[in-house]
Amino acid sequence: MKEFIEEEQKQQYNEYVKQVTPTHSLPMQMVKAFVTGGIICCLGQAILNYAGSLGLEKDIAGAWCSMLLVLLSVILTGLNIFPGIAKWGGAGALVPITGFANSVAAPAIEYQKEGQVFGIGCKIFTIAGPVILYGVFTSWLLGLIYWILMMTGVV
Repeated sequence: MKEFIEEEQKQQYNEYVKQVTPTHSLPMQMVKAFVTGGIICCLGQAILNYAGSLGLEKDIAGAWCSMLLVLLSVILTGLNIFPGIAKWGGAGALVPITGFANSVAAPAIEYQKEGQVFGIGCKIFTIAGPVILYGVFTSWLLGLIYWILMMTGVV
């Protein structure tokens, strides 16, 4: 009898999980990510073109583009607009530099009430920390592989 009740509870739980789990259309998610990422890239290209029209060198224009996209992302995060964009656009909003800026700004805003050290200082890289860690590690690993290939004469 006890096994029957446990099995019935498992079945009820599975039905509940199916009800509350959102369903997503992968093709639609891909389209939304493409559109969102495309808009961000078009905005970045517009900044680059404008900076170029002002006579800035390509590297300096690129730096201004990055800084302005980060600033815009942080402002939109502070105004609680970026989370909606990220929810709708998925990876299209989270992968570019704007998503990285959001991942640093969001914890800083959320934990500011706890103070400069234990709030912002401890929590600011909660999301961005693993990205930085694995980014640095991956670049080191690829550099090592490139160096080995250079030493062996393959490249």
